[in-house]
Amino acid sequence: MFNKSIYIKRRQVLKSKFNSGILLFMGNNESPMNYRDNTYHFRQDSTFLYYFGINVPALSAIIDIDENREIIFGAEMTLDELVWMGRQESLKSKCEKCGIDEVQIPGALKSYVEQAEHRGRSVHFLPPYRADNEIKLAALLKIDIEELNTASSVEFVKAVVSQRSVKSEEELIEIDKAASISADIHLNVMQATRPGMYEREVAAAIHQAALASGGNLAYPIILTVNGEILHNHYQGNRLKEGQLVLNDSGVETAGGYASDLTRTFPVSKRFTIEQKDIYEIVLQAYQDASSMLSSGTRYLDIHFQACKSLTLGLKALGLMKGNVEDAVAAGAHTLFFQCGTGHMMGLDVHDMEDLGEQYVGYSDKLKKNTIQFGLKSLRMGKELHPGYVVTVEPGIYFNKELIDRYSASGLFSDFINYPAVEKFRNFGGVRIEDDFVIEEGGARMLGKHLANTVSEIEDIRDSAF
Repeated sequence: MFNKSIYIKRRQVLKSKFNSGILLFMGNNESPMNYRDNTYHFRQDSTFLYYFGINVPALSAIIDIDENREIIFGAEMTLDELVWMGRQESLKSKCEKCGIDEVQIPGALKSYVEQAEHRGRSVHFLPPYRADNEIKLAALLKIDIEELNTASSVEFVKAVVSQRSVKSEEELIEIDKAASISADIHLNVMQATRPGMYEREVAAAIHQAALASGGNLAYPIILTVNGEILHNHYQGNRLKEGQLVLNDSGVETAGGYASDLTRTFPVSKRFTIEQKDIYEIVLQAYQDASSMLSSGTRYLDIHFQACKSLTLGLKALGLMKGNVEDAVAAGAHTLFFQCGTGHMMGLDVHDMEDLGEQYVGYSDKLKKNTIQFGLKSLRMGKELHPGYVVTVEPGIYFNKELIDRYSASGLFSDFINYPAVEKFRNFGGVRIEDDFVIEEGGARMLGKHLANTVSEIEDIRDSAF
């Protein structure tokens, strides 16, 4: 946890955005794997963590604007819990550390909300994303489960997004720490990976290092020789000479702040000529996009620049043809680049995605394109401001399913050289990704430098054998 003054100030800022009503926060509960007492690793709701800092299950909280009260609802340890888990820090002590003096039992929340509603007071809540909280909220507020998202408070969502989007100095220290640890892990992976190893062996080393750092994984590891599959979590392949390994993995600190890094490297000591050609196109797109990061710039324009850079490189390689601007406008580049160039990051690797992309990555002035392939997967489009933390992650992916569908229909035949593309159908994919904080007049990469040029990566791979 941070110093309690930070949580007090965060709640004060939030309260200043409301004239009346109650703000309701639902913490997360334990999630059983196969029976109640055998649970998955617990992770607190990020908004609850942001305003209260307490990373334990079965809590809820309210901020009562009218009565100027802040209450956490939860239970102290039972005798059985003391026997099985040993004495832990009391809930009251945890609450004091975030500046909350009033603690009530879980059952008191129902009567508090009922009294407030009886008096005609508004109860603001955020859209739930876990089934157990959906059930609790539906019963508490007497709202049909299917109507919860519609009934959630847009005013509350916007207030949280505006506050959490701008990272404070202490938050940036945490994210920088996470990115630096992740960079060290990525470097170790490049040094230790050998032909004949299984993907799962490399992934296991990443997970071990994340736990050893005192934190955990920020998201499931993507460690694959099939990098053309964007979120490929299968790790049963044996690494062979001539293949590429795509490693998309990041550490989350003990405080919950994420990092998100991707590197692609050869299983062999060297990239093949084709691998080097594709890799350097992606690197150029990464550099072009990164150089545009600045306060006042729309991320949508950064995305389009990455798309144009990729298209220009693919055209030079003979895989695309025609006018670059027209090709990108038509969406022809999506045969090779189906996702967005980046997203917000912070307490969540896709920061605040549970609150809705339209509010987090877009704005009232810029609505998200939810229809066009490629753009509908762009999580971030709005204007950047100092304190935003974003990723930059262009890639080229030779997905056999897309190649077959596009070519069979003759889609974008004015821009795509299908006979040339066919030669790359077993290539895989390349992605390069780092994390940046937006500053006045530019941006700063967070974490340590991690090898990203062909020569840097080949030097590491050469010394690894």
